[in-house]
This record gives sequence, structure tokens and C-alpha cells, in this order.
Amino acid sequence: MSAEPRINDRIRVPEVRLVGPSGEQVGIVPLAKALELAQEYDLDLVEVAATARPPVCKLMDYGKFKYESAMKAREARKNQAHTVIKEMKLRPKIDPHDYDTKKGHVVRFLKQGDKVKITIMFRGREQSRPELGYRLLQRLAEDVQDLGFVESNPKQDGRNMIMVLGPHKKKTEAMAEARQAQEARKADAKANPGKSQNAAEASSEELVEAEGSSEASSEEPAEA
Repeated sequence: MSAEPRINDRIRVPEVRLVGPSGEQVGIVPLAKALELAQEYDLDLVEVAATARPPVCKLMDYGKFKYESAMKAREARKNQAHTVIKEMKLRPKIDPHDYDTKKGHVVRFLKQGDKVKITIMFRGREQSRPELGYRLLQRLAEDVQDLGFVESNPKQDGRNMIMVLGPHKKKTEAMAEARQAQEARKADAKANPGKSQNAAEASSEELVEAEGSSEASSEEPAEA
């Protein structure tokens, strides 16, 4: 069945409870009279409560109403934030450079308001040294404590050890800050055309990335 309401000649009832264009109650009138009033106002007669007895109809510009409803729905989707879990995999004996690189990814994810699942992968004899993975996870949690917190403590899962970090900042806050940064850089670009083009492009990429990740709801492995 169509979700579209019946309008004008598609309404098939003898009388309706009519609501005027400003929301005023006109009362129960014959359908023919309601259609006549719609023509006088150059508006549509729209059935807004089909199950009422008699059905409730309103005089409105239906095309404008549909457009405004679509814009509101789009804005609501744009501001909607879903929980996203990123994944970062490390080895127990990771070298300092790789550690800094992967920590940088974790920092970026947390700044975007995403959760991060940290997986320590043990191989061979490393499986007999779980304390190495535990210490590495503790170190990472301490290094990013300004941005996130330990949501799920380290636990062994077969050959792996897993910990989940949650962001201090909500996803909606991260997206709002990204938009503010983009607007600020656009304003700066207008004031300094030759200086801020790259900065504005970078800000746009950050906003796209933040909004893009908000549309996902499944785990996304991320390895450097």
C-alpha cells in the first residue's frame, strides 16, 4: 500500500473534518465544499487522518509540504550517528615506529567519536607470554587516555587478546566540530584566497570521513 496520503479528487468520502491552511478548525463539511475551498485558496485538499470518522483533511500546498518533509528527513539522517567499531591489530613485539603509526590511527578514530577494538595477535611461542600483550594494551590505553577510555578490559580470545576503547567525545559532537572546522577554513579561504585552499580541502576530507564513518554500523578492520 502507498504511504502517500490521498489528495483532492482521490478522496472518496461524503464529508470531511476540515482544517484550514493556518491550522484553524473549519468543522465537518461536505467533500464538494472542501474541494471548492481548496480551489479558492489555490491549495490542495490533503487527507491527514484517514482512520478518523469522518476523515480529517487539511488545506495545504502539498508539493511544498513534501519538499519540506524531505529536507527535514535528510537533515535528520545527516545528524544521525551510529556506533562504529574500528579495529586495529598489533603484534606483541611491535617496533616503536609501527607502534607510533598504529597509535596515530587509534587517536584519529577516537577523535572521530568511534570505538576502537584493539587486537593483539600472538604467534608460536608468543602464546606462552600473554603478559606481553597485556602490557602493550595497558600502554596504549594510557597513551590515549585523553581521548578515550577502556570500555572492555583486555581478555584472551584464542590466539588473540582483545581490548575495546570508547571515545570520550560523542559521534555527534565529533561531526559538529568537523563541520565547524570546515566552515572556519572556508571563511579563512575567502579572506585569504591564495593561502587556505589546501586547508579548506583538508577540512572537507575530514568532514566526509567523519560523516562517512557514521553511516556504518559494522566492525571495520584497520591496519597500518
